[in-house]
Amino acid sequence: MPFITNTKSKEPVDLFYEDYGEGQPVILIHGWPLSRKSWEHQVWKIVEAGYRCISYDRRGFGTSSSPWDGYDYSSLASDLNAIIEALKLEKAVLVGFSMGGGEVVRYLTDFGDAKIEKAALISSIIPLVKQKSDNPEGVPESALKGIQDALENDRVGFLKEFHKGFYNFEENEKAGRISQAVLDYDFSVASHASPRATIEAALAWMHTDFRPELKNVKVPTLVVHGDADGTVPIETSAEQAAKGIENATYKVIKGAPHGLNVTHKEELNTILLDFLKS
Repeated sequence: MPFITNTKSKEPVDLFYEDYGEGQPVILIHGWPLSRKSWEHQVWKIVEAGYRCISYDRRGFGTSSSPWDGYDYSSLASDLNAIIEALKLEKAVLVGFSMGGGEVVRYLTDFGDAKIEKAALISSIIPLVKQKSDNPEGVPESALKGIQDALENDRVGFLKEFHKGFYNFEENEKAGRISQAVLDYDFSVASHASPRATIEAALAWMHTDFRPELKNVKVPTLVVHGDADGTVPIETSAEQAAKGIENATYKVIKGAPHGLNVTHKEELNTILLDFLKS
């Protein structure tokens, strides 16, 4: 099984990855609380289009190892850097979904863009999830605390229901865009993640403010969000990211929920591939 070890981490971390195709490398960074498996509708399209597609499991999730600590974004960006260095990647495209957008921006902050040609933020939490006086459209602190409490007291019970809102399930099931089996599959993936990682990673995406770091994103960047995203409000994420990133291309998918990589995969794949080819 292919693993890359981040030996520069406080505790060495074994990162499981998959590497398919040839050509310019495209690195897919998954969202919370899933794994690289969430990219299945994108991987084969990217490889088919003539790119090298690399997806990996964040520490604590999927098949990667689960250290007790190190779920802050600089530690996670260090894992991404370990993959880029080990595979000797150049002119890579970083694609972060939801929480994964944080690794993209923090990598560019901590390591620069010498090895990066483009970036994409898909349903991303960038720049800030939490509601503040200067971020009024964000998620209220009480709601975030409720998620933390639910994870600490009944993690699997919370995860069992979480993806219904992630996909706006009832609406998209009726439209034939998703099935109950997808919810069951996601629950299996999410429930098998490290309990510690699930909580600590959630705290990272809840409370990290990336607004001061947007200036570090200098490569051409695609921002894609659904205007029906009830998990990460578009006003506090994509709209701000598109304004704050100097060289941004902003695309809104009408009626799409947070998990648009599944429900609106055709629309997303077309936008993403057009950006890769541009």
